[in-house]
Amino acid sequence: MEMENHSPSNSNTLKIGLVVLLGALGLLGYLYYGSQNENADLQKLLTGKVDELSTTKVKLDSISQSLDAKIAEVTALGGSVEELEKIKAQLEQDKKRLKADANFSAKKYEGKIAEYEAFLTQKDEEILKLKEENGLLNSQNLTLQTEKEQVLSQNKSLSYAKDSLNSKVSEVSSQNEDLRKKVNVGSALKAVNVQVVGLTGRGKEKDGELKNRKVDQLKISYILPSNPLTERNNKDVYLRVMDPNGAVLNDMSRGGVLNFANQEIGYSLKQNVAYTNDDQKVDMFYKKEAAFKSGKYAIELYSEGFKIGTGSFLVK
Repeated sequence: MEMENHSPSNSNTLKIGLVVLLGALGLLGYLYYGSQNENADLQKLLTGKVDELSTTKVKLDSISQSLDAKIAEVTALGGSVEELEKIKAQLEQDKKRLKADANFSAKKYEGKIAEYEAFLTQKDEEILKLKEENGLLNSQNLTLQTEKEQVLSQNKSLSYAKDSLNSKVSEVSSQNEDLRKKVNVGSALKAVNVQVVGLTGRGKEKDGELKNRKVDQLKISYILPSNPLTERNNKDVYLRVMDPNGAVLNDMSRGGVLNFANQEIGYSLKQNVAYTNDDQKVDMFYKKEAAFKSGKYAIELYSEGFKIGTGSFLVK
């Protein structure tokens, strides 16, 4: 195929500059819109995590104070506090781990909390026997009243602690630099290693620079990296194939229009992908309806309102 030679002109230069400027503005708009959505998702995730962390800390602090009370009571009754102090030391270690646990999960602490509560119940029975042995059952009502006042005081103190944690959440949400570092945790679906090869009518692959007369259809391959926050379900992935002039190859029998950044844009092909969250490879096949023009073609992939990947290929 012979290429026509055109002499450069000021008009063409202005057009090219305008296209580049519009493209840059569009990219800035997309980055701003994506950042706002990712920040909102991350804020929601952080708020949920802080609530779980606060609840777990409140429970561990309550158990710690109950252990202190029982150590004091058993000491006053003349009993052994060795086991109580051993459990208290173990609890303090768990509280330190909770503060430094970057991968905090409430479920990981539920079993430990249940064991501590069962231990406290067992100690209540042993303390009751000590009281019977020391003839102190007559003072039980006074002790219960004292414990009630302690619990009320503890609840007030723990409430202040929770308010302090909630305040820290507000501080985190205002620190944009920290949010940008953590935004990958809540990022949308991504397509990486986008590659394009041509297939002949017999299915033989032709990579590198493609020759139009030898290519029957395109094979677009890409990887969907795993993401712990991305739900495993079916994803609609939209393919845009754009010719050297920027026009989208849009056969309406296979393509259509999608909404992106509050604008309708054409696409060449839609494919439903069962996302398995395990770095899966995906292949899409686009059969050409007409001869490809010579030049560089662009590939864009979209899903769930985001541009997830790009690629390109050359045609002689």
